[in-house]
Amino acid sequence: MNILIVKLSAIGDVIHILPSLEALRKLYPDAHITWVIEEDSSDIIEGHPRLDRVIISRRKSWLKNLKRLREVRKTIDEMASFVATLRDRRYDLVVDFHGLLKSSLVVLLSGGRRKLGYDSMQELSGFFLSEKIYEDMNKHAVDRYLDLPRHLGADIEKPEFTIHIGEENRNRVDNLLKESEISMEDSFVSVNPVAFWDTKLWENNKFARLCDRITRELKMKIVFTGGRNRKTVERIRSFMKYPSADLAGRTTLRDLAYLYKLSDLLITTDSGPMHVSAAVGTPTVALFGPTDPARTGPYGEGHTVIRRGLPCSPCFLKKCETKRCMKEISVEDVFQAVADKVRKDLS
Repeated sequence: MNILIVKLSAIGDVIHILPSLEALRKLYPDAHITWVIEEDSSDIIEGHPRLDRVIISRRKSWLKNLKRLREVRKTIDEMASFVATLRDRRYDLVVDFHGLLKSSLVVLLSGGRRKLGYDSMQELSGFFLSEKIYEDMNKHAVDRYLDLPRHLGADIEKPEFTIHIGEENRNRVDNLLKESEISMEDSFVSVNPVAFWDTKLWENNKFARLCDRITRELKMKIVFTGGRNRKTVERIRSFMKYPSADLAGRTTLRDLAYLYKLSDLLITTDSGPMHVSAAVGTPTVALFGPTDPARTGPYGEGHTVIRRGLPCSPCFLKKCETKRCMKEISVEDVFQAVADKVRKDLS
């Protein structure tokens, strides 16, 4: 049996699909399972033991090149090669976890026989499916995605998250920590202060004051992580009085998984790294404003969500004039949550 999983992005969503991949593998132990994913999120599933093949879509690069009329012939050849690879296997089952036009086109191009997804016409996604189920938006995303393998007959007792961490990931992170004068015996807190939405961000000076308090009062080192744009971390560190390590933009996603696994805990905005941390079982203190932690918060036990719960929240807005929901979270709020976790672990 040949199965195709379609979930193209983003990091958090890809993490949320991992238990569904485990469920599909247990339901169909001898199946050949392929996952189509966009390049920005692909590292998280490379080498996954439950997958037989990963097909990477460079959709964003292709669209950018065509829009700018740059490397048009090469781009068209790459797109044709992607479609050929997608169609070189006859899929008995295609599962569209994404439910948008971009995933629907992959479903259509795959030529799969049984095409399963959610009963939704968002961007006409339901039009391309042969089998649909109700999407319960009141559930956490992990449980909502698991409804698809449940529909197929999977018996799921506890969601399982597997991220393949290789020797190269361990060596790279160990070396980065050593360069930052952090040993395996040191207690350290990882901090992810970045997010794609402006409304999910907490003030830089608050992160700086928080990290200084953790260093001074809890005697723990600070390791910053983040995306390729390192300016946010640089600004926060410029406000700090105590030293910290800056690994922002220096890790792959699987490196990040190993780093978080080594961390005593993670302090983070609502972001992809938050879900990576939860997936590897690291206690996570997550700051929430415009989004709903019941739907997309850190999954599992041992995590703390800090939010103000204003009447306007969750609004799911990417732009806001006041950003009250994040600004009203105090340094004391977060520090006490961190201190409670640290003291609980020591007791």
